[in-house]
Formats: sequence, C-alpha cells, structure tokens
Amino acid sequence: MPTVTEPGSQPKHDRLPPSEADPAVAGLTVGLGGRSGRFARLSSSWWTPLRIALAVCTLTFGLGVLQKAPCMDAGWDRQSWRPFKALCYSDIGFLYQERGFAEGNRPFLDTGNYPVLEYPVLTGAFMEVAAQLTWLVTGDPKSDLTAEQKRDTAGVFFVVNIALLFLCALITVGLTVATARGVASRPGAARGQPLDALYVAAAPVLAVTSTINWDLFAVALTAGAMFAWSRGKPIWFGILIGLGTAAKFYPFLLLGPLLIVCLRGRKLWPFVQAVVAAVVAWGLVNAPIYLLAKNEWLSFWTFNDARESDYGSIWYVLKLAKHEVADVNQLNIVIFAGLCLSIAILGLMAPRPPRFAQLAFLVVAAFLLINKVYSPQYVLWLLPLVALARPRLRDWLIWQACECFYWMLVWMHLAQFLQPGNPDVPDRIYWLSVILRMAGTLWLMLVVARDILLPEKDPVRQGDLVDDPSDGVASKAPPRELAPA
Repeated sequence: MPTVTEPGSQPKHDRLPPSEADPAVAGLTVGLGGRSGRFARLSSSWWTPLRIALAVCTLTFGLGVLQKAPCMDAGWDRQSWRPFKALCYSDIGFLYQERGFAEGNRPFLDTGNYPVLEYPVLTGAFMEVAAQLTWLVTGDPKSDLTAEQKRDTAGVFFVVNIALLFLCALITVGLTVATARGVASRPGAARGQPLDALYVAAAPVLAVTSTINWDLFAVALTAGAMFAWSRGKPIWFGILIGLGTAAKFYPFLLLGPLLIVCLRGRKLWPFVQAVVAAVVAWGLVNAPIYLLAKNEWLSFWTFNDARESDYGSIWYVLKLAKHEVADVNQLNIVIFAGLCLSIAILGLMAPRPPRFAQLAFLVVAAFLLINKVYSPQYVLWLLPLVALARPRLRDWLIWQACECFYWMLVWMHLAQFLQPGNPDVPDRIYWLSVILRMAGTLWLMLVVARDILLPEKDPVRQGDLVDDPSDGVASKAPPRELAPA
C-alpha cells in the first residue's frame, strides 16, 4: 500500500521513529548520533523491532533473576528476614512448602493439613505444571521431608517458575510488538510503532517484580487478548479474557472498556461475541474444580472478601494512621463504580472515539488505586496497557520511578528498617512511598484522559485519523461529528 502524504506534511501511513516523535527520546539520542538521517536503512537490518524487544526483555528479566540470587542462595525460610533485607522476596518458594506441593498435593483437590490454595483455578494449574516439572528433577515428593529438604526442592521449583515466567514475559512483549504495530484498515490509516513494546521489555519493574508471584501468566493472556482484538478476532479476544480471568481477576475488567469502544464504533455484535466467549472459556476452566471441590474453589473468593486492608493500598495507610475504614469492600465497590461511570462518560463524550488501550488502562489503574491490596507485582498488569495507551518516555520514567521507589520501601517496611525508635511514632516514610506510587499512576491517568479529550495530544493518533492500531474491530466508524444525521 503506498504511503499517503499531503504537501508539506509527514506521511500518515506510518508513525515517525521514536527519536523524532518523542521529544524526550530525541534528547537522549544526541550523544548517540542524533536522529535518523536520510541515508539510514533500518528496514534492512537483522534487528527487527520484535528481535530488539525480545533481546531487551531477556536482558531485563535476567537482571531480575540476578537480583533474586541472595534469596536463592539462602533458601526459602520465613524465619529469616533476609528476603526483605535483600529486597528479593518471592511468594513462589514459600508457597511450594506451605500449600503442600513439596509433598505432592494437588491444588484444590488434596489439601490435607495445608491451607487451601487461595488462587484462581488456572493459576493453580500453572503451579501444578511447575510442580510436576520440579518433581522430574527432584524425584517423587514425599511426606516425610525435613524442613531443609523442602527448602531445597522449593529452590528447584523457583528455578522452574523462572523459566516459565520468562516465557510469559517473552510472549507478552512479542504480542505487544504485534498489537502496537496494528493493521491499516484503509488507505491513510495510522500504523502503530512496534518499538513501543520497549516500554514493557525495558521496564525496571519487569525485572524486580516478575518472579514475586504468578501475575505474569495472566498478563501474557491479557496481552494475547489485546492482540486478538487488534486483528479483528472478538471470539479469540473473549476466550483469552476468560482464561486470563481464570488466572487473575483483573482481565475481566477489560470488558467494560470494550463496551464503550463498541458503542462508539457502532458495532455491538463483536462485543456480544467477546462476552459469550469469555464466559464460556472461564466456565469450562472452572467447572471441573467447582464440581469436584466446591468449597475449595470458593476459597479464592472468600479469602479476598474477608481479607483486610493490606500492603500498598491507601486503606492500609489509613489503618496504620489509626483511621481504619470499617467496611472497605462496600466503599471499594461504590468508589470503583463511580470511577467506571466517569471513564464511560469520558469515552462516550470524547470528541473522537478513544482508543481501546486508553480506556482499558484507565479502568485497570482505577481498580488498583482503590483496591484494598496493591501488591508490588500488580504493576505488571499495567505494563502492556501503558505501552499501548501512552508510549512517551517522560511519563513512563515518572511512573517507573514511583513504582521502583515503592518496591524498595515496602521490603524495608517489612524488614522494619523504617520503624522509628519510638514505637508510638508511625512509619511515615512507608506512607509516603504508597502515596508517591499512587501519584505516579494518577499522573499517567491524567495524561491519558487528556489525550482522549484532546486527540491531537495523543502520541499514537495521527492528525484527524480515527483508527486505533490496537483495534481491528470497533474503531473504524467515522467521528461522531462527521457521522450522517
């Protein structure tokens, strides 16, 4: 397809290179030779955007594994403060011992003397696969293992999970490359910039939080759903959202933004297809465990309902400040409903149809800000969405700095490094880290909302074009003010 240009204008078919489109990147390239010249021949290079992103992801993830080395050397022992002091804590090695995997127990079905696994079904299946691979190395699990033997096998389990989560990271980055590239729907339509995936691949939080828990599995499924939608596959989008929800609750939230973009695009049938596919996929995965062990299946829901305000949330800060909110669950529902309504009005009243990734980011970010638990690894949920919604270096750096500051402070808080000498004096430094983290996320939300209200500020949108590179279904309608009466 030929490039469409106008006299004195930039080509509209492809977005400009990052060194020309992003002022912050342009400034950083001065010492590296400056912007691309007219003799540059990037298209013939072996280093395609996909290979660059995957290589950067490998380096970032590898640095994260090295950062966890002190805990791997010391073994997974809760009696030690080392995981917090060395900033290398991970749930993975501990839960292998504390949920019966070391003795060969199956999630939900063989609980024995161990607490029921408090995770969704598909995450439990992921853990079971990792356990099976672990037993191929360590031999059949036994019930008479000593505590030291359990820690040794937990170390193998952690290494196996590193390999599986690294695969999830590569899949997430690869799918973000493809989603950001998009597909031109008609002559003159905007294509995305696949190097935007570097905002995922090079993220410091990818290094330090990827192996804290199994969230990256759900993130990969959600990235797959975003890719399916960008290729005009609403049924596959729904299937992957259903599977993602069976691994972590948050992918379900993307159905709300999808409804808004389908309403603006006047294409509700793809939304119906996606919802039905999501419900069927989620039901098929959950039905066997529900039928065989209903009470154990309910443990994820009852655990989260009964859970008190916990680390990372503003509610936890209020509790530490002796201003605990009595019924956080009810208040969360009310506030989140209000935020979702505000985002829906923003999406419906915007001068041009908002991009799917923009609304998806706003909803997931709103959920995290008011949730009663905001664990460090939850930032992974936002990584692909930020890369698609607001691929600008300055905003990304502000957000990453706030997240990394919190990640460091939460472990120091747990290690009691920040505890003042006087027990009656609260740990206000940790409070600051929570508030700063929220401020970084709010900053991104504000600039994304501004991009929706002022489309000319959107770094992805090209001029008056309506097309969304990450939306292959619903954003192909003309702008509202140009639509026939």
